[in-house]
Amino acid sequence: MHSVQHLIDIGLAEDIGSGDITTDALVDPETKGAGEIVAKEDLVLAGVDVARRVFETLDPSVVFTPAFQDGDRVETGAGVLTVSGRLRTLLKGERTALNFLQRLSGIATRVRSFADALAGRSVRLVDTRKTAPGWRVLEKYAVRIGGAHNHRMGLYDGVLIKDNHIAVCGGVREAVNRARNGASHLIKIEVEVTDPAGVREALEAGADVIMLDNMDEAGIREAVGMIQDRALVEVSGGVTRSDLTRLADLGVDIISSGALTHSARSVDLSMRIQGGGAP
Repeated sequence: MHSVQHLIDIGLAEDIGSGDITTDALVDPETKGAGEIVAKEDLVLAGVDVARRVFETLDPSVVFTPAFQDGDRVETGAGVLTVSGRLRTLLKGERTALNFLQRLSGIATRVRSFADALAGRSVRLVDTRKTAPGWRVLEKYAVRIGGAHNHRMGLYDGVLIKDNHIAVCGGVREAVNRARNGASHLIKIEVEVTDPAGVREALEAGADVIMLDNMDEAGIREAVGMIQDRALVEVSGGVTRSDLTRLADLGVDIISSGALTHSARSVDLSMRIQGGGAP
């Protein structure tokens, strides 16, 4: 995808700049070798194709051989992939390729732990727009690799009426009416509410999805009872892994969590270089 290549170009440009002065001083241009990227902790892999494109952007002649595919569980010490070619290419692309792999695998690993907690339940686990600027297409890809689903990609592909929209419009009903008149009939209308009164207003206005934002367990139970399958029920707001089964058992349809992306840490991967000496 063009947007991914743009990120790769930015990553390489910010790291290499006018040239890798260390590698260019130490390594002959034609010296060849291989690099193996190794997992230093258990993880769920994501970003293999991005890593490949990092090295191929620097030199299309590199040979890239993955031992695992995105979505695979990888154990500590396992070789994830190898790349062979000119050592200058491998050394210049190492950090950028690892940055993509570590971040995306970190998200996939975290998401898989959330998804595993919901195994056997029909509730849908989704992400949010809380992603690193510019990285959304990749981070949401990693969410899918981890076993969850995407909410909106952006402001352009779904209607979600939030508290500030309601304040601007003067109420839920008016906000929903404006959305119905302004959006395609093919697009569902979702409304964020924080209390039973908001749930009632959203139902009366004909919302398709009602998001219960930061409501306690008693409030969620009351809301689910009020809605009674007249709309999809989403819960959101500070959702952690320990909350998942409790929320799922309340009868909601969707659980959204910004923590899938914004709280994911990068996993530990490193690259070992083999080769060198005379070209």
